[in-house]
Amino acid sequence: MRGISVYLGEGSATELEPYIEKVRKLGFASIFTSLHIPEEDPSLYEERLRELGALARKYDMELMADISPKSLGHLGFTWANAEGLVDWGVSGLRIDYGIDEAVIAELSGKMKIALNASTLTKEGLAKLKAAGLRTEAVEAWHNFYPRPETGLDTQEFFKVNEWLKAEGLSVMAFVPGDGKLRGPLFEGLPTLEGHRAVSPLAAYAALEKSGLVDKILVGDITLSEGSLAQFAAYEEGVIQLRAESLTENGEVLEIASRVHTNRLDAARDVVRSMESREYGLFGTHRLHPEETIERTKGSITIDNERYGRYQGELQITKRNLPADGKVNVIGKVCQEDLALIEHIRSGVKFQLVWV
Repeated sequence: MRGISVYLGEGSATELEPYIEKVRKLGFASIFTSLHIPEEDPSLYEERLRELGALARKYDMELMADISPKSLGHLGFTWANAEGLVDWGVSGLRIDYGIDEAVIAELSGKMKIALNASTLTKEGLAKLKAAGLRTEAVEAWHNFYPRPETGLDTQEFFKVNEWLKAEGLSVMAFVPGDGKLRGPLFEGLPTLEGHRAVSPLAAYAALEKSGLVDKILVGDITLSEGSLAQFAAYEEGVIQLRAESLTENGEVLEIASRVHTNRLDAARDVVRSMESREYGLFGTHRLHPEETIERTKGSITIDNERYGRYQGELQITKRNLPADGKVNVIGKVCQEDLALIEHIRSGVKFQLVWV
């Protein structure tokens, strides 16, 4: 499952309805919101939470809320009747360290519960299970990390997830957005530090392909239009790569921007388009050598006339390769999308988008 984050202090939920509607069509089915409510503004948060709950129901999306006992009180609830939030459209609550095990176990029989994956211990989970925790209603949620250099290490993250899943819990993690970022640092909101500088889709694909993350949420406020287009293509089985052109040859750029398929006999060093030579779009035109420069990772290339029958073959380099007088470099995949190249495996479709 994939989802978004909505912060009630950023504005009315109804102002975000066009965005919610758009992402729902792209397969996003979950909304996360934080209910750490300022004392001076509890009534506004109640109104906005009810609005957001109504939107979640309208678009058939779950709504998970991060809440503290203090904020729960501001809304007129206690742990004894917190399930009343379900009537507002809230699907479940993220509960942090410090709440009695019996309370959490009882709530797990009434609504979905998210536990903090970073503070959950084997001993703590054992106590929860002994208290009657319904693991099928419980998820383990990792935090996001606004400050650079504080995100989780990838290897340790997956090690923890293996344990959590072995205990019968599903796992959630955040990826950064690239539209409207959340303050005060505006440095992205990833769970993994390694995802801070990559595109949202690249981070999403890495978590999804791992098989150790069940739910992936965008931590920031919105995705850019470019990322939304990438997720739309991803839904159709196509990996879009944003790229900068290094040629003024319009015919070449047009050919390169079509949907291509990586060959079934996938190469080690490059992604090879099955269609580029088969299209025959160059006709009798000879492709002369141009920009036969060093091919750094992410270089987009087309073989020129010196390669004989290989002329016209489109490739994307998976690693740094030397210059070759038979190969024209026509563009370069944008830095934030480089990590997507590894997901273009045998038979996978891809498309270049010139920016």
